[in-house]
Amino acid sequence: MKIRTELTFPGELKEEAIVCNICKQFDLTVNIVEASFSTDTGWSILIFKGSDGEIKKAFEYLKTRGVDIKDAQEVA
Repeated sequence: MKIRTELTFPGELKEEAIVCNICKQFDLTVNIVEASFSTDTGWSILIFKGSDGEIKKAFEYLKTRGVDIKDAQEVA
């Protein structure tokens, strides 16, 4: 399964390798399509590839970290 989504990150996560951690903690491949970060916030458009269950777990993890998830949709 592939899910394309836009994430908005709070500024306090700017020093964390959160995308790398997702790939390690959950059995996923993440493609960064576009991203922009400043000292206050960051956003990215990502494509998550993996099982439905692992993607759901990753999204729940992101939510607990304060990441806003928008426009998640399956892609071919």
